[in-house]
Amino acid sequence: FIITIFMQRTINDNLISQLEAVLFLSRDPIPGRRLAQLAEIPEGTRIRPLIKNLNSLYETQSRAFRVYEVAGGFQLRTRSSFVPWLARLHNIPIEIRLSTPALETLAIVAYQQPVLRASIEKIRGVQCGDLLRQLMEQDLVKIVGKSNDLGRPFLYGTTKRFLQVFGLNRTEELQ
Repeated sequence: FIITIFMQRTINDNLISQLEAVLFLSRDPIPGRRLAQLAEIPEGTRIRPLIKNLNSLYETQSRAFRVYEVAGGFQLRTRSSFVPWLARLHNIPIEIRLSTPALETLAIVAYQQPVLRASIEKIRGVQCGDLLRQLMEQDLVKIVGKSNDLGRPFLYGTTKRFLQVFGLNRTEELQ
């Protein structure tokens, strides 16, 4: 019985190590099923418990990392308490700065998507074409289709990067 427990623990430790290795090398969130394939974990349903175990290890050992579920996948990220220190260490863009009008426009797109530019402008009371272009350049907003209205205007929605930046898994979490 003790040997069985020891073997099961060794197998779990090995799977957690494989999972950690894949997450460490990935720049983008990886969906659970794909993560199971890459880490060679036989049952995709075991991903969530393994990630929970990995996060528990990080927590008990006071590590700088945590696995977050964002943008429809899992991603290894540095805890937010280390952001100021990392900003001094590297010249990497840690955060995105948005003006108040850009943030208002982004919020309207996020909550109303798919949404017409005319609808955004009606809510805000001002033109927002330039703001939409800026948000598209930052890969926070994209064109998700065309309306059937006269002239077939574009419909706007948020991107996967939007979910990543705001730490969301799905847009439904905005509710």
